[in-house]
Formats: sequence, C-alpha cells, structure tokens
Amino acid sequence: MGWSAEDIPDLRGRTALITGGSAGLGLETARVLAARGARVVIACRDTARGRAVADGLGGRAQVVRLDLASLESVREAAAEVRRRHDRLDLLVNNAGVMFPAYRRTKDGYEAHFGVNHLGHFALTGLLLGLLQEVPGSRVVTMASLAHKAAVGGGGLDRARAGTDRRSVVAYGRSKLANLLFARELQRRLAASGSAAVSVAAHPGLSATALWSGDAPGWLRLVSGAALRWLGQPPAQAALPVLRAAADPLVPGGSYLGPGGFQECRGAPVRVGSSRAAQDLSAQARLWELSQELTGVRYGGADASAAAAVEAGR
Repeated sequence: MGWSAEDIPDLRGRTALITGGSAGLGLETARVLAARGARVVIACRDTARGRAVADGLGGRAQVVRLDLASLESVREAAAEVRRRHDRLDLLVNNAGVMFPAYRRTKDGYEAHFGVNHLGHFALTGLLLGLLQEVPGSRVVTMASLAHKAAVGGGGLDRARAGTDRRSVVAYGRSKLANLLFARELQRRLAASGSAAVSVAAHPGLSATALWSGDAPGWLRLVSGAALRWLGQPPAQAALPVLRAAADPLVPGGSYLGPGGFQECRGAPVRVGSSRAAQDLSAQARLWELSQELTGVRYGGADASAAAAVEAGR
C-alpha cells in the first residue's frame, strides 16, 4: 500500500513552520501535522486567511506574516518567529509562485527565482539557529518535476537580469535551485555536525491554485489534460513533503516524490533527479550567489563547514 499519513508518528511537543500554509499543499501539510499533535506556524502573506486556517486547527496553530517576494518581509518574519520560539523542529519551505502575472520581486529579482528560491534561502538561514541543535530537526524544501526543464543548469545567475520572466524555463530554473539548495544545505549541515538535516520533495501533479497563474496558452491546454488524467488530489500530493518532514527513516539529502507513473501520482518514495541537480559545483555557485543577493550567511553551517565541504568536492 505504501507510506501514508497514518504512518506519521506522534508529533506532540514538536513545532513546524510551513511557508504558504494557508492554501493548497501547504494547508494540507499544516492540517496533517497539527492532527498528529505538532504546533504549526503558518507563514503567509494573507494573515486573515492564515488566521481562518489556524482557527480550524484546534488551537494548534499561529500565524506569521511572510511575503517571500520581499527580503525585508522575510527578515521581519524570521525575527518574529525567533521572538516567539526558542526552537523549531521542522521548517517546510513550501510556498511558491508559478507563471506569476507580476515580473520582479520587491528587491528586483525575477519572480520565480526570487520567491521560490531566494526568499526561502534567506528564511532558512535566518531561522537555522532554531533548528541546528534540535534532535530530529529537518528543513524540507519543495521542488518539482519541472526542475528538469532547466536544461544544463539554466544559467541561474540570470536572476540578476530578470530574463525569462514568464517562461516554463524560469519556473524550472527556480525548482532546480530548490534542489541544488537542499543538497548543498545538507552537505554543510553534515560537515558542521548539526543535528538538523535537509530533505527535498515534489508533489507530482495536483490541481492547486498555482495553476491559476499566467501560464502560456499552450501549457494550459497540455496541463489541463495532464491534471485530469494523471493528477491527484492535494491530500495525496502532500504525502511526499509530509514523509520528508515526519518519517525518521528518511535520511538527509533524500529527494521524495510520487512512486507512480512518471512520478505524477502515487505513494511517496525516494526518486531521482536531473544531472544538473546533482552538480556539486553548481550547488556551491548557487550558494555563493544566494548569499550575495540576499545578504544572508549561515553562520556555523556556513563558515565552520566551508573548508570541509570544499575539501570533499
């Protein structure tokens, strides 16, 4: 039958922060983790919607305003979380945009790359101190099948120029960045001796609100048919990220996705990724670029591990 939400252990006493936890797969993730006893922090732009979701989770949730398109908002959200909590057990980097109608973030970066990767890179770095010494703690980053569209690495540094704003390649590039980041973070956490691990997951195909963006016309036709025949409901699509977050047998550095046809649906299992996502030098280059663009450095997981990481390449 495969792994299901019923396999999640008791999470009482554990705290999980979920970006975009007020809608779509983030909401489903928040709902399941809260049902298993976790305290949930819903980090989202629309705090009214977030509070409505929190009210339905039996008093086990709170809301923090977070706009990943603004590094100032990311810093404010992280500061608020640090004021409220002295530890985190789970950080689920779930929120994202796909084919947005707007073009750039408030800091001037291409929207897919700025929101899906840079915002989460900054948030993770600012909150990592709450996770590093917590046994069993995890950073889970949501990737996508679309990372394979970033052929040859996709020129990640083109985020500076804001090119390919609406293209499938731009979205794929941001999802490739999510995978490169998750793997580089795991390497640095392991090298620094941190108790935390980094895991990535993708949901397969699911008809969430992401598909209501400004997608190219041809893609709407193709995706509509694909979602009807191959897609799965949010409760099923959330299982890979839930397993990445809550299954203690999933090791750091893993990438999980649906185990069915073309990874579009099915029970969550460990899956493969593109060659570009496994490029160690690309992981290191993205890390340096992300530090430069966000101004966020990772302290112990960065400075103390850097020499060991480089030596092992």
